[in-house]
Amino acid sequence: MEIRPHRIIKRKKTRQIMVGKVPVGGDSVISVQSMTNTLTTDVAATIKQIIELENAGADIVRVSCPDEDSTKALKDIVKEVNVPIVADIHFHHKRAIEAAKMGASCLRINPGNIGSSQRVIEIIKAAKDYNCSIRIGVNAGSLDKTLLEKYKEPCPEALTESAMYNIKLMEDNDFFNFKISVKSSDVFLAVKSYEQLSEACDYPLHVGITEAGGLLTGSIKSSIGIGRLLMQGIGDTIRVSLSADPVEEIKAGYEILKSLNIRSRGVQIVSCPSCARQAFPVIETVKILEKKLAHIKTPVTLSIIGCVVNGPGEAAQTEIGLTGGGQDNNLIYLSGVPHTKVPSADIIQKIVQLVEDKVKEKVN
Repeated sequence: MEIRPHRIIKRKKTRQIMVGKVPVGGDSVISVQSMTNTLTTDVAATIKQIIELENAGADIVRVSCPDEDSTKALKDIVKEVNVPIVADIHFHHKRAIEAAKMGASCLRINPGNIGSSQRVIEIIKAAKDYNCSIRIGVNAGSLDKTLLEKYKEPCPEALTESAMYNIKLMEDNDFFNFKISVKSSDVFLAVKSYEQLSEACDYPLHVGITEAGGLLTGSIKSSIGIGRLLMQGIGDTIRVSLSADPVEEIKAGYEILKSLNIRSRGVQIVSCPSCARQAFPVIETVKILEKKLAHIKTPVTLSIIGCVVNGPGEAAQTEIGLTGGGQDNNLIYLSGVPHTKVPSADIIQKIVQLVEDKVKEKVN
């Protein structure tokens, strides 16, 4: 479907870096990330989860490296997966150096707990030697003590100052293949921090609301924060942080991008909340369709509307549309044009077939 001019977001142009084979920033698409929650030392379980994330659409996956056994495991993990692997490093700078040697594509370091500048310089050297990118991951919950003493509490100025200090450290050591995040579990604090940082530098930004919560609450919170930033053109890669199956993070990330017409993957369903006018059980129909169409990766727009109030109008905006009609005369539209009537009992089968036909048409 054609995107109307007022729906186009003007994205801030940042430098482009490479996270393995995935470009981040510049003119590249906004990538979607998640993080494994398996023990990294359980190589089989970690590989299994990474592949699940790949299948869900993850562009980049992060794994935790709290000890030497975990960094050693990276060597076997990276061989079996296709997505770039980011090593999540806290406290121990040697873990970052080990992860670079073992094949990590990116090293996530936390300025609040990684230690002295000399340790960061050693990480930079390893990143250069093994062709890794770096993420400067500032977090409101683990700010450097000196900044907390200066500002008394986490605030946008503190997060931005931490990021800028480490940017200078990278630049002074002739390293530019890095991205930055300034995360908080507070939406207002995170958004303001990213706004300030976006004004202060042109490096690619990894955007997210950290520790956002469970599947429902965390998705809502993340949508508000990440969505607000993306609408301002801020953000080059995103992670929705949820206390849920990591695959749900990828799904939520794509839903945020879909809703802003930034990036599409799979079937985008427009559906009504249902009411007494519905001619078929809308809620149950949508639930079933979501499951039966979950395997689709090609972008397809689909509207499922229970009655004629908004059905024809929504069908005009989607590739496939269904409008509820009286006496079991539900009407299917293709690209806004009435196509065929379908009884309620046949809706699922008919819609699934039409979507699969549309995918074949697009692929071929």
